[in-house]
Amino acid sequence: MEAYRDNVEHPSWIHRVFHDPSYDLFTKWHSIINVFIYLSCIAIALESVEELEAAYHHEFMMFEWFSVGLFTLDYLGNVFTARDRVRYIFSFWGMVDLLSILPSYMMLFNFTGVKATKILRILRVIRVLRVLKLARSAMQDINSAKDGHANPIVANLRIYFIALFSILMISSTLMYHVEGGLYSAEHIAEAQAHIDEALVKDGKEAGSEKYMPTDPISGNPIPEDKRFYTSIPASMWWCIVTLTTTGYGDLYPVTVGGRIIAGITMFLGLVLFGMLMNIVGKTLMVLLFGEAVGHEHEHHKPHPHEHHADGDRIKAAVYLLLEEGVINTNQAEKLSVMSAEELSKRLDRH
Repeated sequence: MEAYRDNVEHPSWIHRVFHDPSYDLFTKWHSIINVFIYLSCIAIALESVEELEAAYHHEFMMFEWFSVGLFTLDYLGNVFTARDRVRYIFSFWGMVDLLSILPSYMMLFNFTGVKATKILRILRVIRVLRVLKLARSAMQDINSAKDGHANPIVANLRIYFIALFSILMISSTLMYHVEGGLYSAEHIAEAQAHIDEALVKDGKEAGSEKYMPTDPISGNPIPEDKRFYTSIPASMWWCIVTLTTTGYGDLYPVTVGGRIIAGITMFLGLVLFGMLMNIVGKTLMVLLFGEAVGHEHEHHKPHPHEHHADGDRIKAAVYLLLEEGVINTNQAEKLSVMSAEELSKRLDRH
């Protein structure tokens, strides 16, 4: 196995599937992985809607484990074909691939004796980081555009939408768990159970006091009319409004953690806006002026036809000089075969 991993001239087909963008199976495999990354993230979002999770729990679990199975094959394939396996495992891409599958496997463990609910909540948040696997696809688009193998405008648009989807998923998921998690049905039921237990110990009736969610940092209560982030799709609406700087004001964070996430999301929205304006500007340059995208800083290379045009102009100029009697026939013959550079040097001498 070490032989084919180190043989660059004749790599195995398995190696080409995971590392050779020119290989047909590489394109097909990574297209499948990218599609399931999108679908998996959408499933994670829909799973946060209590009504959908209750009605389609079995279907969500089946799809989750099918996706995790594909991501596991992708991770093991990259480890198996890497030249330096240890280096890949601890590299950025290796850690992203591992994070895309590890939380799902860890959720199988029994966390009896610890705060199982909080651990599972953290694992659910980490699951969304599998969206970072799309960054590898964006890097491949950048390299293809630089090499001239892909349309730069299409590649830039794909990179933009990958960045938009990634920010949308991560910001919405964080807002749902950081702020929305404080008043989720699961959290309220657990907190109410602790209050009822304390009431019974004090000889009072269970349920005589209701739990009020509070901000763990500021200690401010969160009333029912301020509990906006009840699911990831609801948080996505807030995220879209924030990223586009629309600011309807129908949803807004009331906790310190939520406001920190909102502030970062606002700045990321400005970054995305700058990216989009850059793409639109380049597209307009192509449509209006026919200027090539991605070659603005390259030096101009003369086309072969330009040399012929220069020669014709020189011959025409020599003919005019001959007609006016400025030069004789022998001088005209010598000048007409000279290039523009040679003529320029000759004139500089005089």
